Amino acid sequence: MKKASHAPLFIFSVVFSLITIALILTLYAQTEISKMEIENAEKLFGLEFNDAERDSMLDNLITNIESYKSNRNIKLSNRIMPAILFNPLPVGFEFEKVQEQLIFGNYSYSKLPENINDLAFYSIGELAELIRTKKISSVELTKFFLDRLKKYDPLLKCVIVLTEERALEKAKYMDEELNAGKYRGLLHGIPFGVKDLFATIDYKTTWGAMPYKDQIINEDAAVIKNLEEVGGVLVAKLTLGALAWGDVWFGGKTRNPWDITKGSSGSSAGPASAVSAGLIPFAIGTETWGSIVSPSTVCGVTGLRPTYGRVSRTGAMALSWSMDKIGPICRNTEDLAIVFNAITGKDGIDQTLYDVPFNYSLQIDLSKLKIGYLKNDFDKDYDFHKNDSLTLAKLRELGAELIPVELPDVDVNSLSFILSAEAGAAFDELTRSNRDDLLVRQIKNAWSNTFRSARFIPAVEYINANRIRTVLINEMQKFFEEVDLYIAPSWEGDNLLLTNLTGHPCVVLPNGFSEEGTPTSISFIGDLFDEGRLITVAKKYQDATDFHLKHPELNY
Repeated sequence: MKKASHAPLFIFSVVFSLITIALILTLYAQTEISKMEIENAEKLFGLEFNDAERDSMLDNLITNIESYKSNRNIKLSNRIMPAILFNPLPVGFEFEKVQEQLIFGNYSYSKLPENINDLAFYSIGELAELIRTKKISSVELTKFFLDRLKKYDPLLKCVIVLTEERALEKAKYMDEELNAGKYRGLLHGIPFGVKDLFATIDYKTTWGAMPYKDQIINEDAAVIKNLEEVGGVLVAKLTLGALAWGDVWFGGKTRNPWDITKGSSGSSAGPASAVSAGLIPFAIGTETWGSIVSPSTVCGVTGLRPTYGRVSRTGAMALSWSMDKIGPICRNTEDLAIVFNAITGKDGIDQTLYDVPFNYSLQIDLSKLKIGYLKNDFDKDYDFHKNDSLTLAKLRELGAELIPVELPDVDVNSLSFILSAEAGAAFDELTRSNRDDLLVRQIKNAWSNTFRSARFIPAVEYINANRIRTVLINEMQKFFEEVDLYIAPSWEGDNLLLTNLTGHPCVVLPNGFSEEGTPTSISFIGDLFDEGRLITVAKKYQDATDFHLKHPELNY
């Protein structure tokens, strides 16, 4: 009897082994990376390793990838902050400790205009006097601005949603309180709007972006609560460039009331456009890198970007946790002070906030202040040069002795990827889900591409950039030992990015018009938490000019 052959078993074992190896290699290919891939990746980061070093890295890199995959299983909403908090305070910085009595201007002269449409361009103080003296009710004023929003928004595209029912209910309550003898102050019964990245109960919060156009975040942002607490009446949620970039949102392009063939800039596009057109008395915007300064400039309104850590971001969309700031867009500088006084301070939730006095005064002597100006920037040939030169001349005429200064010599443009990295993290899920394809703007210079590119920013480089930022913060402390505040061209040079990185406050206000008839602006920059003096100095200049009193003729 012949012995059974082992050939079939051997062949089966070989085939099985080959299949197993193939499966392992397939899985390996899905989870492993090669030394060649590391070598190629080095070029993205400006690094160079040798072959042995690459080989040694493989296990660590594979482990990291598995960690990334595991972390992505944890759902992170936009509102969750990283455990690393940005600190804008230089070494040895000391806060003001005494809160002085706030005294605003006398508005007893305010009366109803013969043409009711002129109310559209009254300041907060003037409207407040009409309400306080019961020359107009909050309900009447609210209906007036709601009607203007409905009339002009189809062309300006500055509104995402009207909060009409909520507004009329609040206005009615404010009138009842006033009739009962309770007056909450200058914002009692005054309508306002907010950029639609602030959450609101019962109304959509779209962030201006198609992927979120039906989003409901059923709570009120802290800044809205603060304004309603002092009597403000929310009438509209206003447009922003999608996810806080530019003036293009899912419903179109927000227009500049001075020239409707142009956009209003952004990303606080709707707030600036609506205030400029007299559709609301004031609005709340945000800035990360120019989003209050830029639209305020082209729309000819007055804006405040406060110190980082001054205004609660609870309930606001996060773009960059270490750079986002919330501030008012108004008709004039004192309106800034009125609104800022209502929204500043701790809320018990936002851990980046500081409790610092806001001391605003109507009295100031420019000759006793050390006011700098960025001479090299002002000496350049740029679009607003003539108007900016006249601004410096007017300040000298008012008694200011302007000191030529220059900002610390740090390449801040090389730090700008801090914003990209944080924004990429804030919208990580949007990128990984490919829903970023729904965003209207899909060019290279848009969020979709920035979010994708941000994935290739090394953590080490991000941290080192923030270490350089610490150096910059301390250099700015030395800078402010020489001046109390300084003047800067709004768009020229590196000032806008630098001060957004360091968290310094800025007041931007109109200072003339371009050859095309659109507004221009000038920027006043103050020391950290010194908004009171900053607004007062800016007011001194603004009171000596009339650019803020001009408004677009809405003959369309």
